[in-house]
Amino acid sequence: MNMKKFIQTSINNERVEFICEPRDSLLSILRENLRLTGTKEGCNNGNCGACNVIIDGVLVNSCLVLAVEVEGKKIETIEGLAGKDDLHPIQNAFLEEAALQCGICTPGFIIATKNLLDINPNPTEQEIRKSLAGNLCRCTGYDKIVRAVIDVAKISNNKGDE
Repeated sequence: MNMKKFIQTSINNERVEFICEPRDSLLSILRENLRLTGTKEGCNNGNCGACNVIIDGVLVNSCLVLAVEVEGKKIETIEGLAGKDDLHPIQNAFLEEAALQCGICTPGFIIATKNLLDINPNPTEQEIRKSLAGNLCRCTGYDKIVRAVIDVAKISNNKGDE
């Protein structure tokens, strides 16, 4: 019996169609079928945040979402942030603050930061730390990451002043 499902969704503002097994995770479909390998596999049990994506405005661990659940949803991945020729301001802030090392956790932190700033464009340090608590990094301390989020929030909030 063929249990495969046909799914239509939007990923990074592009219509996407794929076929999957009911048990396939969104993470495996993104990486293996759609070749969107910026979303990383860390723990594969929802504890590290390396596989973060935004689905309909909600930050989720893509390893815990079944691909069949994204029918008709809007998904944002790390590949959708940068412009054709420019990095997203969040990505620039992470580079400027040296808020990355090996890079496995970085896409998840950046997506979590985008989600936070979409909801709260001027977070306090405590709100940033709480929002990023679902992301684990084994290489760096979190101070540089928090500074990068503070920096990009300031930049974004000052654009209206120009």
